Amino acid sequence: MALRRTKILATLGPATDRPGVLEGLFKAGVDAVRLNFSHGVAQDHINRANAVRELSEKTGRRVGILADLQGPKIRIERFTDDKVWLENGQDFALDINMDYDAGDASQVAISYDPLPKEVKPGSRLLLDDGRVVLDVVNVDENMRINCTVVVGGYLSNKKGINLLGGGLSAAALTDKDKEDIKTAAKIGVDFVAVSFPRCAEDLHEARRLLAAEGCYASIVSKVERAEAVVQPTMDEIILASDVVMVARGDLGVEIGDANLPAIQKKLIQRSRALDRAVITATQMMESMIENPIPTRAEVFDVANAVLDGTDAIMLSAETASGKHPIAAVEAMDRVCKETEQQPSIRTSKHRVECTFQRVDEAIAMTAMYMANHTDDVKSIVALTESGATPLWMSRISSGVPIYAFSSQDSTLGKVTLYRGVFPMPFSHESQDHATVNREIVALLRERGQAENGDKVIITKGDLTGQQGGTNALKVITIGEGLTP
Repeated sequence: MALRRTKILATLGPATDRPGVLEGLFKAGVDAVRLNFSHGVAQDHINRANAVRELSEKTGRRVGILADLQGPKIRIERFTDDKVWLENGQDFALDINMDYDAGDASQVAISYDPLPKEVKPGSRLLLDDGRVVLDVVNVDENMRINCTVVVGGYLSNKKGINLLGGGLSAAALTDKDKEDIKTAAKIGVDFVAVSFPRCAEDLHEARRLLAAEGCYASIVSKVERAEAVVQPTMDEIILASDVVMVARGDLGVEIGDANLPAIQKKLIQRSRALDRAVITATQMMESMIENPIPTRAEVFDVANAVLDGTDAIMLSAETASGKHPIAAVEAMDRVCKETEQQPSIRTSKHRVECTFQRVDEAIAMTAMYMANHTDDVKSIVALTESGATPLWMSRISSGVPIYAFSSQDSTLGKVTLYRGVFPMPFSHESQDHATVNREIVALLRERGQAENGDKVIITKGDLTGQQGGTNALKVITIGEGLTP
């Protein structure tokens, strides 16, 4: 059966802690897991990461681990009766001075003290992911924000607040996030996701904090602020990241749902053009939290993300707390595999007219051109130290699988989210190219990924173990004699 090129990232939680569920996710084909630091305590994440590593060792499948920082979620506080009903047109106030648990149907405390200075009459506030909408009337001398309810409904404790159009100044990394970075470093995660970045510096800061803990995980920018999707900020954030996440929940609230499809496509296109991996996230198959099959709309949503060229698609509550976590991964796997059969996503003109400054990048592009224009090429093998060569390769649309052979566990983790790239642990003592080629073929055969007559493209350097050293490409035919 053909390998699925689009990667599946599944969030862990209470549902996956149940006996046999994590094993089921591995069997269903999950490529990476997400530890959501908005919930639980440090030990929960450590335990789940350990369980993933044990299964990776047992199954021989390297599954990536992503730590997702909570970020500056701006929230209301609590109501005396836990929730209230708001009528359209009524007055309602947000107050930084009142007791945190004294909210009622006329007012509620908020946790973000700068908010009164960052809104003005006419500002629109969206609460609980836009389910309740308030228009600001004024801010009085006591910093109380007086509003009119535009869209009413139930409002319960600790719901989030967004400003339509963005512009809130909350720092991307909170004190909690900085502590959680230490936990992520202790775990040794492959990816760290930064929530609500406003600019490239937010991502640079996260990278510095990780490095200070001896961790060099890939940085994922969760694009969920309106100001993050305006140029040149969008490209600056992408370039400061290793991976970009289209975080459609808060982003959709800030820019408006009608604008979200075009922005999703643009983010995927720009990320791929700038050699960054990209994840599409939020409500991909949300109905499967309760139901055993997805809706038709969800099937189309996943398929469209695949057609757009996303590297990975993410499941959130569907696997973390839903009733059918394994079925959700299986459904996503089926949709991806069927969508990937479309000829339109197996061809690419990316960089056809470029001039390359680096030999290793030119080799990567040459390999993909050959794979897409040569009969009987069944796979590409990239011997890689840093993971750069398979990343470049994965920016080119193709139906040919790319195997990242590496002795570096951190590199194997990194490529788990690259579209069409599959991690293969591989170490060699020989400096003889023909010997190494034979070892590569033996491993492909062992994994059931090669048979006699298959053409395989192999890229590698001078076998010195140095990063950035890819300078050779060879095409071999399985079953024929292998020469240097």
